[in-house]
Amino acid sequence: MSFDWDQYERDLDAALADSVSETDSQLAERIAHLTRMSSEEIKELFPAPADLKKLSKLMKIVKSTESRNTKVNNIVDNAEEFGGIVLTLLEKLA
Repeated sequence: MSFDWDQYERDLDAALADSVSETDSQLAERIAHLTRMSSEEIKELFPAPADLKKLSKLMKIVKSTESRNTKVNNIVDNAEEFGGIVLTLLEKLA
């Protein structure tokens, strides 16, 4: 079954329109469905809604059906935007 990224992005945009604390929870829950982390871990690592949005964009690239090479190129193209997100994730792994 294919993941509907357009619907996912619409849901994220709708979540951003809600209150800040509720938005944080909604975004974290949606991202948790795509990762092995809990929504609580995601909220702890990425407390700012803007960071959750960047993480979501990164996850869209990682979970895409594109080739590995294309994924790497997309991440490199957005390296400045993803830098803080990647650093936070790597610190979690270290």
